[in-house]
Amino acid sequence: MADSVWSSFYGASPTREGRVRFRLWAPSAQRVALEREGQSSLPMEPTADGHFELETECLPNTVYRYRVFVDGDEDGLAVPDPASKALQGGVDGASCVIDPDRYTWRHREWAGRPWEETIIYEVHLGACGGIDGLRRRLPALVELGVTAIELMPLAECPGQRNWGYDGVQPYAVASYYGTPEALKALIDDVHGHGLMILLDVVYNHFGPDGNFLGHYAQPFFREDLATPWGDAIDFRRPQVRRFFIDNALMWLLEYRFDGLRFDAVHAISERDFLVELGHTLRERVGPDRHCHLILENEHNQASLLEPGLFDAQWADDWHNTMHVLLTGEREGYYADFVENATEKLATAVGEGFVYQGQRSRKGEARGESSGHLPPTAFVNFLQNHDQIGNRALGDRLPHLADPDALDAATLMLLLSPAIPLLFMGEEWGSTRPFLFFTDHRDALADAVREGRRREFADFSAFEDPDQRERVPDPNAQATYEASCLDEEEPRAPQHRHYQGRFRQWLALRHRHVIPALKDCRAVAARVLGDKAVQGQWRLGDGQILTIAINLSAQPVAVGSSGTPLVCSREDSSDPVADGQLPALTSVVWLQPSDGVSGVSGE
Repeated sequence: MADSVWSSFYGASPTREGRVRFRLWAPSAQRVALEREGQSSLPMEPTADGHFELETECLPNTVYRYRVFVDGDEDGLAVPDPASKALQGGVDGASCVIDPDRYTWRHREWAGRPWEETIIYEVHLGACGGIDGLRRRLPALVELGVTAIELMPLAECPGQRNWGYDGVQPYAVASYYGTPEALKALIDDVHGHGLMILLDVVYNHFGPDGNFLGHYAQPFFREDLATPWGDAIDFRRPQVRRFFIDNALMWLLEYRFDGLRFDAVHAISERDFLVELGHTLRERVGPDRHCHLILENEHNQASLLEPGLFDAQWADDWHNTMHVLLTGEREGYYADFVENATEKLATAVGEGFVYQGQRSRKGEARGESSGHLPPTAFVNFLQNHDQIGNRALGDRLPHLADPDALDAATLMLLLSPAIPLLFMGEEWGSTRPFLFFTDHRDALADAVREGRRREFADFSAFEDPDQRERVPDPNAQATYEASCLDEEEPRAPQHRHYQGRFRQWLALRHRHVIPALKDCRAVAARVLGDKAVQGQWRLGDGQILTIAINLSAQPVAVGSSGTPLVCSREDSSDPVADGQLPALTSVVWLQPSDGVSGVSGE
């Protein structure tokens, strides 16, 4: 067996030819035995701090379980390894020993791409046709101009379909996607096309079905701190920290992902764990590869985005403000962005975060000052899995916004210095829904369905219980199928035209913005009028990038900045020649810094 570049502390790790070391943290158990298919069980040796381990002869693909004995139970409970890399029979089935070096990499020299080159395309692997479906789309994504694919979570979840956030086996590739080797082959192909591939990981909670940790490792969780998903994970404990840090290292070193997006880290109680996580990953990956680390963090902690820690955060503030201006929606979390929405958009354009310590509608102070951060510390988006799928009917922006206004916002998204993210199908204006789907059974399925419908009881469109019955059942096969991309849709003429504009605008980003993004800084952001703002940035080469957007129904005055580089409307080469920015329009200029009006500050 070849020497691996990395080995997890937990789980089943090959040590040398024909031998495997098994290690489990089970501080609530009196004893633990290893059970291998077709062989007699072997007692595992208790060690310090509640660990049990055993090194023994074992071949790859061996099926095994742990039998844990808690509180004098004579029969014990057979459980899968929480750090197993593949499962047989689902989340409550058995684990499989995986040789991490079985796959031979064809593009081992791949070192990734700089963060400034990143244009993210978010994908649900199942809804885009699985591994083979995504592989078929790689040439089209290269032609489109994206540079990074971000996969929603791949960890094993209950059933045969899931968004991935119900995972209870964070080390195991969901069996309905394929084997670990099949995933590695996909990653290899992605790299062969010159694309990066990122993975969304969930370290803030476990799903509701198939999590046995609480039985034999009660200290894994905190009874004194709750989250929306149950008792909080106890990140004060070094064993818990190592479990998740090793998981991140597995994806980066063994699977050679180019980066990770960490889901909802605001639900992780210990900030210093996030600091340790970021520093450890950068140290272990080393300077010879680009490693990109992205947060989703409602706390808007700018201090986590300092150099050498995390590269960027999903910019929910930018999205939420833009969504309010595009759609007029005011309910739910959008309520925090309705008042002075235009001013809030100017703040998001110039400083990244809108909430930098102000109180939200819930009375909680949120955020830290972010104006000193580079624009590349923020990942902007108009659509993503949350913002579409958390809607009752999974409707996309083409159903909600004026087409010209959406074009204007899209141009700002693609040409602004912040890192842009697209959700699968957005590039052709897909109108397919993306719904919340799971595959739970029995009482849990009923609870998830009814809980999903109760979530919308406070929304005016669903106050009537009969209307809430329209919310699709997450567990229905039809809900999943409705969320899958339609491969014929992008071939329609109107969708081909939409794709052409995305290619054109992303080509401009590659030509004019990306080469000068290093050391880029915002220099001005101001309100032009109702629903209209202008942002200016000094690029690393000294040029000034200016973007003005008007989402109102009336023209607004805008200072002359020369001949535009591009306009969101195709019916005019210079729509602001008279000093007026037309309704539902955005315009981009690029000029040398000398003599540019409206630029102030550094």
